Amino acid sequence: MVNEAIILAGGFGTRLKSVVFDVPKPMALVNERPFLDYQLLFLKHYGIKKVILSVGHLHEKISDHYGTDFEGLEIDYSVEKDPLGTGGGIRLAIEKCTSKSVLVLNGDSFFDINLNSLNNQHGMFLSDCSLALRKVENASRYGTIKQGSNCTIISFTEKTGEEKPGYINAGIYILNKEVFLQKTPAGKNFSIEKDFFEKKIKELNIFGFPYQGYFIDIGIPEDYEKAQNDFKEFKYR
Repeated sequence: MVNEAIILAGGFGTRLKSVVFDVPKPMALVNERPFLDYQLLFLKHYGIKKVILSVGHLHEKISDHYGTDFEGLEIDYSVEKDPLGTGGGIRLAIEKCTSKSVLVLNGDSFFDINLNSLNNQHGMFLSDCSLALRKVENASRYGTIKQGSNCTIISFTEKTGEEKPGYINAGIYILNKEVFLQKTPAGKNFSIEKDFFEKKIKELNIFGFPYQGYFIDIGIPEDYEKAQNDFKEFKYR
């Protein structure tokens, strides 16, 4: 099992400013607890030992709250002096990892999957990058993913705003650290979705594994409010 994880926690939360304006989006309170708490409890359940929080905007709000430990989880920080995008943020943070494979999560979404299963598939398929996929009935807010045979990802489609079902990148990955460092530029702002997954799709082994667990993205006020109810009986303690 992977034992190190990176959480992207540096987002500005532009669409949530009407309800959350003074903290980074992952620190938005859900039932009087930061949303990040729920992700950390989830990771602890699956035996993750160390979490690197990739932070930037208002990062002191996160580091002052968590320090270096969360219920036995080691917490470290990767601080972006200038915005580096999702890819650049991951690249800066992954240099703090010592494992061959590293789990990566988006700080503003939660996807309840079996991380042991994802890790096993990552190893079995000799994957450079493994994405947890989720089928949603309305994929208008997201780009969608098309798969070929044997779980390979063959294309990423831009979000169109069209309300139709589709498989989406649900914000949980396992990355081969060495491959990621070799194939990406240091100190540059880039998108892992656009500039890594999409551009490197023909030269890397990129696989997608569908799961149907609970999924929420708190990036808009409606889903942030929905989370208040959904997380009242959170199963990971």
